[in-house]
Amino acid sequence: MEEPIRIAVIYGSTRKGRFCDKVVAWVAEQIEGAANYAIDLIDPAKVLPGNEPEARQGAANLWQRMAAADAFVVVTPEYNHGYTAALKSLIDSVGAEWQAKPVAFVSYGGISGGLRAVEQLRLVFAELHAVTIRDSVSFAGAWEQFDESGRLHQPERAGRSMATMLGRLHWWAVALRNARGVMPYAPAL
Repeated sequence: MEEPIRIAVIYGSTRKGRFCDKVVAWVAEQIEGAANYAIDLIDPAKVLPGNEPEARQGAANLWQRMAAADAFVVVTPEYNHGYTAALKSLIDSVGAEWQAKPVAFVSYGGISGGLRAVEQLRLVFAELHAVTIRDSVSFAGAWEQFDESGRLHQPERAGRSMATMLGRLHWWAVALRNARGVMPYAPAL
């Protein structure tokens, strides 16, 4: 049996009362119901440096968790036509851990569904030598699509988009993990 693909699902928001929790819960449920995956939920509110003991502990092991991941799913809101400062801080907290690994996106927001944030993130991840997955999941008017318990009112379309995205992510994760096993990735100097 193939070794599980280790997917780090990254929260894109740290706001109190954030909607991100509902979207991440849906994403995790979809991944758990799909293929042979091991999930690690990475929350910037818990791993970025701060004064709370939990934040200090989380920051200490962020590097190891990111290095262990074979692939990433970034769940991002769109704030003012972009992604959040907390997400940028988390991205910049590590470096080589992103290299030669695939990154997929699940976005949410108002009318654009977070797609403007995703397009900006694609540029950032290209600079980090990560491979972004073209297929994504986007929730326009997200607050109207989920009920109070975090269930989608009409899950079929999002489920199909997620299945397509996970299929592509899986392919890239296996291909790049195998390639890194044969030859360590080292960007040109």
